[in-house]
Amino acid sequence: MAKVPSTEAPPVDACAVADNIAIVRERIARAGGDGRTRLVAVTKGFGTDAIRAAIAGGADAIGENYAQELERKLASLEGEPMIPVHFIGQIQRNKVRVVAHGVSLWHSVDRVEIGREIARRSPGASVLVQVNVTRDAGRGGCGLEDVDSLVGALRELSLDVLGLMAVGPVADLVASRDCFSSLATRARSLGLRELSMGMSDDLEPAVECGATYVRIGRSLFGSRPAL
Repeated sequence: MAKVPSTEAPPVDACAVADNIAIVRERIARAGGDGRTRLVAVTKGFGTDAIRAAIAGGADAIGENYAQELERKLASLEGEPMIPVHFIGQIQRNKVRVVAHGVSLWHSVDRVEIGREIARRSPGASVLVQVNVTRDAGRGGCGLEDVDSLVGALRELSLDVLGLMAVGPVADLVASRDCFSSLATRARSLGLRELSMGMSDDLEPAVECGATYVRIGRSLFGSRPAL
């Protein structure tokens, strides 16, 4: 079962978040990124003030990992100005329905069953296929050898498959670059334009390999509370 934060979310300083967003954008630019590289502010574990700060600071999208947490936040923010909300974590099929109305892009579709439920709750939704580029049994994502068939199956469900997503190796930038390069090659072979890869520690190799979405949390908001 997916975890949800069990401690009170720490407050965030909106001015500091805006400064951090500017720093991250500088990192993206130095790594060769351009206007196609968009910043997803990962607000899991933080309150709605983090979302408001990310919006005010100019983030391109909000990223959330847990359905129940996102459901609460969407209800709390109803009627307020919003930017696109991306679901970036693993999700159980029975939780898709509670957030489908508020999600503009699903990053972590790694099996047909999840795609089928998304198509049922949000016909024609935009999705990315998550690929387990590290072959770590503890991570979500399909194998590189299964990407083509999964993309085809999701398209048959009339989902809008925009690209691929991956989580890089921990603390190994050389290995990250190799993994991201392989992901980019596979995306090009399928004619997919979007690549969601790169987080606070491996942003640079991801951008160098063509990331169009980087998912940044700690570099914007600091450490999250324990779950």
